Amino acid sequence: MGRWNADVEAAAATRERKIDEAHERLADAVEAMAADGGFRRAIEFAARFRTRSFNNCVLIAVQHAEAFEAGRVPTPQPTYVAGYRQWQRLGRQVTKGQSGYVILAPLTARYATDNPAVGPWRLLTRGEQPAPGEVVRARLKGTKPAYVWDVSQTEGDPIPEPPMPQLLEGAAPAGLWDGLASQVVDDGFALLSVPTAAGIGGANGQTDFLARTVTVRGDLDDAARVKTLAHELGHVRLHAPDAADAQAHRGVIEVEAETIALMIGAAHGMDTSTFSVPYVTSWASTVRDKSVFDVVTSTAERARKAAVAVLDRLETRQIGDGEPPGLGAARGDPPRTREAPRSARRAASSRSTAVTR
Repeated sequence: MGRWNADVEAAAATRERKIDEAHERLADAVEAMAADGGFRRAIEFAARFRTRSFNNCVLIAVQHAEAFEAGRVPTPQPTYVAGYRQWQRLGRQVTKGQSGYVILAPLTARYATDNPAVGPWRLLTRGEQPAPGEVVRARLKGTKPAYVWDVSQTEGDPIPEPPMPQLLEGAAPAGLWDGLASQVVDDGFALLSVPTAAGIGGANGQTDFLARTVTVRGDLDDAARVKTLAHELGHVRLHAPDAADAQAHRGVIEVEAETIALMIGAAHGMDTSTFSVPYVTSWASTVRDKSVFDVVTSTAERARKAAVAVLDRLETRQIGDGEPPGLGAARGDPPRTREAPRSARRAASSRSTAVTR
């Protein structure tokens, strides 16, 4: 029993050390984003691996870059990532000597109560069964280290490559305008058009929560119009004046909306250089009582989740999401990073009922 307890304690210590190392690596990467404008690159990466949390996308990107610099992988960007058993299910095996990329996976525990409305909830130990009449729910307890490998670190059956969207300059992806417009209307907003920017104060688009309208200028090319519509749909989804999750700072609000638009565009093969995501230092450091790390990671994760919700409802041809074709839904991603206090976000969002860009 003593040896068993020692082994359990050693395993727990190793797990905690790996979690700490992952958090340190993540913090260093976010700090680097603030220094050199890497937030855009991180979002472009997350658009291609959008089933993963933003934090895990950053961890994968950093570790793959290190593996490339060390000569362990042939390309600077990963193509598909999956877990060890997942690759085996696809007829592939991790190549001997290839180290996996550490990500942070959710660690859950089971809780039971005979009164789910008010509790209290008690923790069930491993193998423990609830008492008769008790309700059991799984709740997040923390995170644990998990590992994924890029396809270039594996060998075996070939991976079928789906067709990639091809766009001409200034063209919009087929069906994207109609799909976004449908979601704007379904959210209770009328979609309007004005001939020029003069009709909406010089902006490309405007969301008016009081009038329940989204307006896009009509003299833009198709790609710019669909990009603007995606931006305004981002405002609709996240920035209603009375929304509990509305962000506190106008700069962050605009970054969230543009990040959503960038991810939607990138998922359809659009040129992301036309999207105007400002440097981290111009917006994250202006939020009071929050570290740059917390602002950046929570902003990116909120935007990623909103973009994925939009993309899931579109019947358009999209690029892959970073998973090997045929694998199914990704596993091993933790919930979103902590966000700013809701009271602070409500206070800022109530200052205006219209958002323009």
